[in-house]
Order: sequence, then C-alpha cells, then structure tokens
Amino acid sequence: MQPHTRPPAPLDWGLLACLGVIWGGAFLGVELALDSLAPIWVSTGRITLAAIGLVALAQLSGAGLPPARTATGRRIWLHCIGMGLFTNAIPFTLLAWGQQHVTSSFAGITMAVVPLLVLPLSHFLVPGERLTLTRAAGFAIGFSGVVLLVGGEQLFASRLAGDGGPMLAAQLACVSASCCYAIGSIITRLCPPVNTTSFAAGGLLAASVLILPVAAITSGMPSAISSTSLAGVIFLALFPTGVATILLTMIIQRAGPPFLSLVNYQVPVWAVLIGAVILSETIPGHFITALVIILGGLAVAQRPLKRAG
Repeated sequence: MQPHTRPPAPLDWGLLACLGVIWGGAFLGVELALDSLAPIWVSTGRITLAAIGLVALAQLSGAGLPPARTATGRRIWLHCIGMGLFTNAIPFTLLAWGQQHVTSSFAGITMAVVPLLVLPLSHFLVPGERLTLTRAAGFAIGFSGVVLLVGGEQLFASRLAGDGGPMLAAQLACVSASCCYAIGSIITRLCPPVNTTSFAAGGLLAASVLILPVAAITSGMPSAISSTSLAGVIFLALFPTGVATILLTMIIQRAGPPFLSLVNYQVPVWAVLIGAVILSETIPGHFITALVIILGGLAVAQRPLKRAG
C-alpha cells in the first residue's frame, strides 16, 4: 500500500469519528447481550453472525477468501487464525466475562492501553520498530494510569460492598483483552500482503470455527435467548464488527494506518459517555484521572521522532 502524503480530508475525519463511536458503543452491546447469554455465547454469536456477513461481502465484492494453495496463502491463513483468536475470540470472551462484574466504562477505558502494549511487542517482533526513550516514557506514564484505574476501582468496590469479590479477576480479564488486541495487531501487521476485506473475513471465519465447539462444550446450547440479548448480539455483529471493518478499510485506503491510530483516543471517551448517559453508570473520579494519564502516555509515545539535521 502506498504511503499517504496528503492531509486528511473532512470525510476522513468523519469516518474516523463514526468508527470511534461504533467501537465505543460495543461495550453497551455487550451489556445488552449478557441479559440472558453466557459470556462465551455473546462472543460466539457476535463472531458467527459477523463472519457470515463478511464472508458474503468478500465473495460479492470479488475479494473472496485468502487462497490456501500456495505457501504464502497458507501463511496468510495462519495469520487469519491468529488474528481470529487474538482480535476476536479470546478478547471478546474476556470482555464479556469481565463486564459481568465491572462497568462498560471501565472496560472501555482499558482499550486505551492497546497501543501502549503494542510498543514493547513491536520492539521485539517488528523489524525497524524501536522502543525509544520517549516511547518507553510514554509506556511508563500510560501504565501508571492502568495501575490507578485498577487500584482505584478496587478501593471504590470495597467501599461500596465491603468485598472486592471477583472484581479484580474481572479487571484483569479486561486488561488481558487489551493484551490480546495488541498481540492481534502485531499478527495482522506481520501478515503478507492481502486484501483487507478478505483477511478480515478469513479471520472471523477461523474464529467462528474455533469458538463454536468450545462454547457448546463449556456452556451448552442456550436454552432461551431474550429479545434484549438478541438485539445486543445483532448490534455487536452488525456495527462494532461488520460495519467497523468496512470503515477501517476505507480509512486505511484513504488516509493510511497512522491516521487510523487516532481512533485510540476516541473509543474510551465514547465508552465512558455512553455508559454514563445510556446505562446510568456511576463514573468515579479516578476513572477520568486514569483515562487522562493513559491517553497522555499514549500521546507521548506517539510523538514523531526528531530527525537529525
């Protein structure tokens, strides 16, 4: 893909804003889907429906699924499987399980950690990506925000209930989901050149094939699905997974991957706003402080390197 030198157009900013809102609203969708479904079935329903839609889109658009007859094609499919696991199946399940005990706002804020976690992974796995002193400082600042977020939430929960209960495990599940997204980002980045829609469809297809039997074995088939859960799953499949993939592809093609990274500043903010306005969630003061620190660390880490001369 050719580098983009033109400044972002108003349409690019509009697409980026839409993507931020959609991804920020994913945590609301999870809250709705958990009404009558086990966490793993929330993930399974979301992935399977989105896989059907994107595979159909890939076929209708002519992109198709990645070929598997050549060595490069088989390598692409290995990346599809890795992306399907670490960008979809595992983090979706961790977040759904965690949101049984933490608010959607908390889960949304942890997503700001993803680009920070990419920094040390890229240093070791991506050629040419160095963890400079500036990036290390940004990572340290952002990580301190994570410590405040988790530690402050533990204190807040203990004051309300006198017992953190499964709160810490749920918090760690959300942070672990961020780690999965970071790993999935590296897997995607190292994939050989392939059509974006084709790669996304292959990843979701692989994820659905892997998660369906696990869900059936561990949780059994759902006996009844409420209308609220059904609406939540359809919303998750259609917007944060399906439409978001199309928007992501358009943004990368129009303005490039660096511009797309700006969405990391929007998602947690929208998650907090949606949680407060629609779900009437209480937003503790340390949530906002932690979010500012995490985003500040991200801003430091993403500062362009100064060139000599």
